[in-house]
Formats: sequence, C-alpha cells, structure tokens
Amino acid sequence: MPDSIIGQPLDRIDGKAKVTGRARYAADVPASMPPAHGVLVTSTIGRGEITRIEADDAERSPGILLIMSHENVPAQAPFKPSGLGGSRHARAKPQFNGTRVHYYGEPVALVVAETFEQATAAARLVRVSYRTESGSYDLAEGRRLAYPPEHIVVGKTDSRIGDVDRALASSAAKVDATYTTPYQSHNPMELVASLAEWSGDKLTVHCATQLVNSAHRSIASTLRLPLEKVEVVSEYIGGGFGGKLPIYGDAILAAIAAKQLNRPVKIVLTRQQMFSVTTHRAATIQRIRLAAGEDGKLSAVAHEAWTQSARMDEFAEGVAASTRAMYAAPNRLTTHRVVPLDLPVSDSMRAPGDAVGQLALEQAMDELAEKLDLDPIELRLRNEPDRDPETHVPFSTRALVPCLTQGAEQFGWNRRSKIPGRLKDSHWLVGLGMAAAIRPNYRQPAHARVRMDANKHVTVEMDMTDIGTGSYTILAQVAADTLQVPVEAVSVNLGHSTYPETPGSGGSFGAASCTSALYDVCVALKKKIDAGESPGNLQAEGQSEPGSEYENFSQYSYGAHFAEVAVDSVTGEIRLRRMLGIFDAGRILNAKTARSQLIGGMLWGVSSALHENAVVDVRSGAFVNHDLAGYHVPVHADVPTAVDAVMLAGFDDKSSPLGSKGVGELGICGAGAAIANAVYNACGVRVRDYPITPDKILGGLMQQNVAQQR
Repeated sequence: MPDSIIGQPLDRIDGKAKVTGRARYAADVPASMPPAHGVLVTSTIGRGEITRIEADDAERSPGILLIMSHENVPAQAPFKPSGLGGSRHARAKPQFNGTRVHYYGEPVALVVAETFEQATAAARLVRVSYRTESGSYDLAEGRRLAYPPEHIVVGKTDSRIGDVDRALASSAAKVDATYTTPYQSHNPMELVASLAEWSGDKLTVHCATQLVNSAHRSIASTLRLPLEKVEVVSEYIGGGFGGKLPIYGDAILAAIAAKQLNRPVKIVLTRQQMFSVTTHRAATIQRIRLAAGEDGKLSAVAHEAWTQSARMDEFAEGVAASTRAMYAAPNRLTTHRVVPLDLPVSDSMRAPGDAVGQLALEQAMDELAEKLDLDPIELRLRNEPDRDPETHVPFSTRALVPCLTQGAEQFGWNRRSKIPGRLKDSHWLVGLGMAAAIRPNYRQPAHARVRMDANKHVTVEMDMTDIGTGSYTILAQVAADTLQVPVEAVSVNLGHSTYPETPGSGGSFGAASCTSALYDVCVALKKKIDAGESPGNLQAEGQSEPGSEYENFSQYSYGAHFAEVAVDSVTGEIRLRRMLGIFDAGRILNAKTARSQLIGGMLWGVSSALHENAVVDVRSGAFVNHDLAGYHVPVHADVPTAVDAVMLAGFDDKSSPLGSKGVGELGICGAGAAIANAVYNACGVRVRDYPITPDKILGGLMQQNVAQQR
C-alpha cells in the first residue's frame, strides 16, 4: 500500500528522547522528594524454613530507615493461582508470606536506607538462619514426578489422532530422538525496578512492567486497595522478553515501605537477583518421533515434552503446541508434562514453547531428511498441509512455502553439500542449515482514546507499553494514516494505568490488538469530523476485540531460516558466517522496526543454539552463573554483518482490520535449529543437547576419529 503511512520504515518517534536521556525509565523517574533506597536480602537455601533473622548490626548501620521481613511486614492478600480476569499476572503477590523458603534466591528481607550504598552495606549484615530440607533440583531425575499441567501457554495439554506407534512400526524411515534445552534467563538491559510514592491514600508506582493493566490489578489486589487508589506508570522499558510480564517483590515492597516511611522508596534489583527474583525459561526434555514413507510423506508426528515448574507456582510451556499445525501427517501425538522442582518460578520467555519446541522438531526434520536421502526443504514441501492438521479449519493465510523457496534461492541453498564435512576452508569445516518457523498469531481486546484539538493535533492514549519494539511509532502511524494528518501531528501517550486498558506487550499480540482498537476509534473520530463537528473538543473512545475468525481459522505467522557456519576442526569453535530469514507476518506496520525485531529474534536463536545456559547447582538449587560474565549471550564478535531478515508482502483480514500478524517473537522460532543443522552439515556431529558448545563438538569429532580408525 504505497500511499499509506502504515508500513513505512519511519524512525522511532521515541528515539531522540532515548539517545538524549530524556526518556525516563522506572529507576530514573524523579520523585517529589529524594527517595529512600531499598535492597532485597535473598535466601541462601533452596528449600526449608527461616528459623531466625538477626538484624541488629544492620539496624545500627548508617542511614538505616527500615528493615522488613516476615516478622513485621503488614498483612497482604493471600497468594492465588490466578488473578482478576483469570490472568496469572494480575494475581496478588504477597511478600515475606511466612517462614517458608521455596527456592534459592527468594526475597526474605528488605533493607531501606537513605542511600543505595548504605542499604547495600546493611543488607550484607542481615543474618538469616534456616532449617534446611532436602530439595529436588534436577529435571531429568525429577521426571518420575511429572504430571499433566492444568494449563499450558496456549491450547490443550495433550492431543492424539490416529496410532503413532503403528505408523512408526511400518514406516520406511523414522526418527526417535531426545533433545534437551537448558534454563535461560531474560537478562534485559534495564534491571527490574520500582519507585513507589503515596499522596494521601493514593499510591503511584513507576515500575518496569510489560503489562500495565495486570500490574495495576496485581498491586491493588495484593495491598487490598481499590483500583482507583493505585496508579501504575511504565512509559519506557529497557527490554522485557517476558521477564517483565509479572510484577515482583520490588513493586509490592516499595509500596509498603513508602507507606510506612511516608516518603518515596526505590528498589532496583541487582543483576544477580534477576536470575532468581524474576522468572526464567524452564529447561525441557523433548522426545520427537517422526515416521515417513519412501515418498517423504509423514505418516506420524509425535512430540512429547517435560518441563520444569516451580513447586509453589505451576507454569507449563506449550513446547509441542505449534507442532500441531506445522506439518501434515495422519497420526499425531503431542503431550506436555511438568516436573515440580524447588527452583525459582518459570514463566513465558521469548516465544514461550515455540522457541524451544522448534529447536527439537526442526532438527528432527533434518535428521529424517538425511535418512530419506531427501533435501530438507523438499521434505517440508512434501508435507505442507492444506488446512490445520488437528483442528481441520482453514488457515487464515499461510505462506510457509514462499518463505522456503524464496529463502533457498536468495541464500544459495543449491550450493549446500549433501554429505557433511565436505566443504573446507583451511582448518574450518563449513556447513549450511535451514529450518522452518511457525508462531501462533494472537489478538486480545484493547481500548483506545483519541482527541483532536483545534490545530488538528491528535493525542492518543492507551496503557500499552513499548519495550523497545516501536509501539509509540506504529500507533502514531496508524492514527496519522486513518485521520489523514502528518505523523508529526500525533502525540502518543502510553504506559499509564489511567489510560484505556490494553493487553500490553507480550505474546506478539500487542501490535495487532492495540492498532485494531486505535484504528476503530480513529474511524469513529473521523466520522465526527466528516459529520461537521469542529475540532477543539473532539474525542472518541472505544475498544476492539477478536471475533469468531479466531475459531473459524487457524492463525499463524511463518518463516524460514538459513544459516552458514564454520566449525574449527581443532578446537570445536563454531562461528556464524551468515544468516537469512524470510518471514510471513501479514501486513507489516513499520518495515524498519519489524525488521529490527526479526533480526533480534534470529540472534536470540543463535544464542539459544550456541550460548545460553543458566546452570543449576543440583545440590542447592542455585543458578551458579547468575551474571553476564558467566551467562553467555552473543556479542558483536559472535555476529557477522551478513544477517538479514526479509518480510513477504501480505495481508491477513482474519487477523485484524489492518491485516497484520504478530512479528515480535517469530524471528527466534526455528532459528536455533537452523544453526544446529548447519553445524551438523559442517562437521557431521549431531548435538541434541543445547547449547552446542565446543566440548560437545570435540567429543563428537573424537568419536568419528575412533570409528574411522576401526
């Protein structure tokens, strides 16, 4: 749509504020008076009871204002499995709720002082004694305790069609392999932080939250306050990735402490505390079974998953959910089981379920293609479904085939050697790999308010958030395009709970949900203008929500990843040389911000394949590499400039009035499997235990050498 502002690669309208420092994040917001500073004290055992807290030395420290624990914390609402509206993120989050310790790194006390340094020093003087109990911290060992979860992220817990075992027994080729993925930590640049301040009986909390609506309800319900007595503000967020979907103890405790001290209180988690006080992605064990005939047609697909869940707070990733819609096969099985462990709470992270599920499924497809002596792309093309294989409803749109074919041509897939280890560059072994990608497309109810003044300046108000993805910009583009004004004539105000409610940023549903509501409200405002109402006091407010099209059509975004890697035959080092992603996400709302998100997702896939691993000490339940020195993510030296994302033109009228689909998490789906498949093509070592590190490559190369010598 060349005449539309929507879709144009406009610079982010909040960019200047961010690079000049005018954008205030939660920890930067000025209060009405200098705030006191709070520092959390966290548990040093994984399971047990607090028997004693000794705080005398801390209380005598300079600048101390308050030390709070279970012994003196005010009463709060009890913890419940779900909150208002059924949201797990809107529920009460009582802090210091008794003497029970549920996991290593759980907050057990708060020290508040005049300065951050004074609070930090005093927190180290708080002595907590425990009665330690034996805990369960190992996923593989705990599988005997696995059970079907009550809910998963999306869809049903299990699905079964036909007879997988019979199909496997009679197949010409099959794969039966187990893949494992590790714990992962979100690690956004901005630490989780809160600034709480009271004005009479009204509480305002500036916090780093992706979901203002849920945070508003969670804080109010925890403190037993009416919603109108609580305001939550989150105008700018320095990355979230799911780690800021819930609110944490910092928000609740800052509010309680501010009330007791009658002054603002700020709490900022340390980087180390981010690994336990906030959530993480659960480790998984996945068994993939595929069966196919000599023609390459799948006769069976089975995907069984086991994931960690905190014993005190169940959460289950939908690891196998997207497998249900990916490939055609008459016999099908998907199952999800959670393993209750005494570890911190797991929750949604970077394409929950799909990101780790496709690490397994798409590597298994590569293994099956080799057994069939079939090109991996051709295998996928031969198993393209004409409708959803399990719900049997038509797809709203599905452009996986163009993603595969265009990507193959643009990447030069025909230069790939079918036999691993054949392409060499000095001591480097070079390989190509690919994987398909799928991510469910969601849309949720959202509200918006739009005003136009006498100068035709438009103001948009929504409690939507921008976690660095470009929400401010795409909303300005939609308003400008619909009301036929320049983008410069639009002001977008986000992140206040006093603004109309939206689902917030998460699950790749934010853009489609919020732009749909904004579009409808702008259309209503335009009708007032066309009817002759003069600007000045023009205002429209309303909502938009999905209809039956989400039941009558199977809605997904798609992609295809292509990667070239080099493996050092001496050290096992893996280097990404180039990477290409081709994506189908309906109508693109801003070509620049969407491409940026997709490339970022692809690099998360590289990170999942080669780097990330939050290691649990199975003796204590602690994450031992709980900082950015020990928890590895890609840096500039790991990523070449030859990484590109291409978006196909599209429009999905079943998704939203603007035809867009979710794009934020699509880039990570399948990306890591493309890396894994490229590594295998380079050196012939198949690593099913992520991340793929040099020691695993060297072990495989040594086994090859031994086999050759025999």
